[in-house]
Amino acid sequence: MTSDKTTGTTVSAQDLEDVRRGFMLVLAAPSGAGKGTIANRLLADDDKLALSVSATTRQRRAAEQHGVHYYFHEADEFERKIKANELLEWAKVHDNYYGTPREPVDASLNAGKDVLFDIDIAGVRQLQEQAGDDVVAIFVLPPSIAEMHARLTGRGDDDTAAIKRRMKTALDEVAGWQEFDYIIVNDDLDKAVETVQAIIKAERLKRVRLPKLADKMTGMITDLNAAISK
Repeated sequence: MTSDKTTGTTVSAQDLEDVRRGFMLVLAAPSGAGKGTIANRLLADDDKLALSVSATTRQRRAAEQHGVHYYFHEADEFERKIKANELLEWAKVHDNYYGTPREPVDASLNAGKDVLFDIDIAGVRQLQEQAGDDVVAIFVLPPSIAEMHARLTGRGDDDTAAIKRRMKTALDEVAGWQEFDYIIVNDDLDKAVETVQAIIKAERLKRVRLPKLADKMTGMITDLNAAISK
């Protein structure tokens, strides 16, 4: 790194953005907490944030495109990827595999783009084990279990048995709250979105995400030593 003799090494907010490594933003929540609505708002407002595309072995639907909605694979290819550690997380649900390919996520992170994950707590645990500091995990809580139940009932999508199953699934999710980096309560959608946006802004400035800043910092230290020596 060479410093200009007149101005020395300079650094700007855009420089930080240019050298930044992206991160994996994980939103997890029990059904009825409003996670999907928050995610959609984040994606609409932030062009540096993209939704992770999962891989699956389920049958492709007519309107779905490979690499856009899912990466569609045969079961033997998916199992090969599992053995080769080419997936960041995976699960088998109702005889079909689902998972997150490692390569496209790594490419996004290396390009300074952040990737949003909408996965369950089992997937969060796998992701944290595989990716460490690249993961920022946020747990979205409803203001109360009674409110969560009211939201599920108000949707009109599930019968009583299905709602009960969702509540049972929520038990494991809520019990795992200590495994997350941040906890937010979605009692006001606008405030919840603003809170997550503030977390994103802070995470983008973490030193661990700025490994390419070293040359700039070396230049500034050199300039400082030169100024002291005058």
